[in-house]
Amino acid sequence: MSNQKTNLTIIGAGLWGQALATLARYNEENNVKIWSRKSNESLASVVKEADAILSAVSMKGVRSTIEKLTALTIYEETIFISATKGLEPKSILTASQIWQKSFPNNPVVVLSGPNLSKEIDKGLPAATVVASDDTVAAGKVQEIFSSDIFRVYFNNDPIGTELGGTLKNVMAIASGVCDGLQLGTNAKSALLTRALPEMIRIGSELGASPETFFGLSGLGDLIATCDSPLSRNYRVGYGLSEGKKLEQILEDLQSTAEGVNTANVLVELAKKYRIAIPISRQVYRLLNGKTTPQEAVKELMARDLKAEFDDLDFA
Repeated sequence: MSNQKTNLTIIGAGLWGQALATLARYNEENNVKIWSRKSNESLASVVKEADAILSAVSMKGVRSTIEKLTALTIYEETIFISATKGLEPKSILTASQIWQKSFPNNPVVVLSGPNLSKEIDKGLPAATVVASDDTVAAGKVQEIFSSDIFRVYFNNDPIGTELGGTLKNVMAIASGVCDGLQLGTNAKSALLTRALPEMIRIGSELGASPETFFGLSGLGDLIATCDSPLSRNYRVGYGLSEGKKLEQILEDLQSTAEGVNTANVLVELAKKYRIAIPISRQVYRLLNGKTTPQEAVKELMARDLKAEFDDLDFA
């Protein structure tokens, strides 16, 4: 990047893409463009002079977005920022892993945190994490988004940062069920406390640092998403607890709830690596009509007795 204004192109004009554009524009040192399939401008024109390209598309749109960009001239110094939370079903790759494989010579940075779009639109204060193996690139992205309403931290664990934001979506569905059934504060506290080690088990198997899950992109995002009706995944769980069909819930949302796809992928991943995922498994069963909210709760309460930390290694 030069010493002049930073040119940022955001691909994806949904709620998340618009929120990130709002945050970037708080910094007057940025020129921000936002593009979607409905834009009048061509993708080539908006990325031509981009110092950084941020992807805010859904997980299912990552590959098609990459295909469009690989047909264009992208300079190796251009930073790719991945703000997508999810796992690709066939490859079980995160979005940033797909970006890095497609553009191996470019720096890739993950952005993830407790950032509910509607709160950002109101100008409420928030914090996030940017993560990359390229600390210089992470630092530049930190500068792009930092403002007096948005505090940005960085780390060098992109996979952990990304998985925190991905796995908490499944837990948010469980949390919505818990609140919808009016199970109380004790049950909700127990659910969230046990959700964290489940996320750590999965993340550790995939190469993440356990410590990352205690940060903003893990515990922070878990708290925000599991305790707010602004969360789409939370609303999926709440709707299921009311006896609504998944198809109707998703239609009413009119946007993507990534936890639905992630839950399905996690079951396959758990089989492959033999990971215990009791909460995620019950969410998967519920989403696929194999259990009811009440039965899922009974299954979790009837699990074998065990020591609290017997399946975690913090060494």
